[in-house]
Amino acid sequence: MLKTPALVVVAVLVAAGALVHGAAIQRWETLAPDQAQNDRMHALELRFEDWQPSPIPTDMPTNERSIATSRRYQSASTGRSGAITIISGIPGSVSTHTPDVCYPGSGYKTLRGPKKETIELPGGGSATYYVADFEKTTATRQDRVRVRWAWHTGEGAWEAPDSPRWQFAARLAQVPVLYKVYVVTPLPDGDDERPEDDPTARAFVAAAFAQYAAGFAR
Repeated sequence: MLKTPALVVVAVLVAAGALVHGAAIQRWETLAPDQAQNDRMHALELRFEDWQPSPIPTDMPTNERSIATSRRYQSASTGRSGAITIISGIPGSVSTHTPDVCYPGSGYKTLRGPKKETIELPGGGSATYYVADFEKTTATRQDRVRVRWAWHTGEGAWEAPDSPRWQFAARLAQVPVLYKVYVVTPLPDGDDERPEDDPTARAFVAAAFAQYAAGFAR
């Protein structure tokens, strides 16, 4: 039979495990997300030149208690386009399933693996994110895209940690809901596997990260 000290240790471990699990699934009201902020961020539409938004269905896999909203933006005058997806939910869900996993799982070939980049934002400040390039070829078309992604806790700046799953898990009590934003722009056809972003693409990306960051601050 277990002696009293051993029973105490077991009880403490069980209670600690229950607390961590409860935090991870947001069981406790003290860790409940701000639903008004969550709704506002998913309703946010980027304002950029004459580009107009339209909702696009997403089959992006999301885990327990996470949601995704995607919009395509297109210029009426030039035909240029891009897309933005915002995902929110518990850190254990939103910190995983990054584009370097999801896109190859959807039939894309990785042209350039993830690396970190930093972009200056209009109005001051900067955003650091991951960026990778992907390509999918079908019988009728070739789709080449550049995808950038970063996380936001609703406070502070954009984050692109080396180990997002573990780093956000360590902050469960401070991060009841985690946000992840993808900004996608087309890549030109051709043999260049690492084309530089043109000024319009960079301006679209900068506007996206700046306006979503401002949305958190309201």
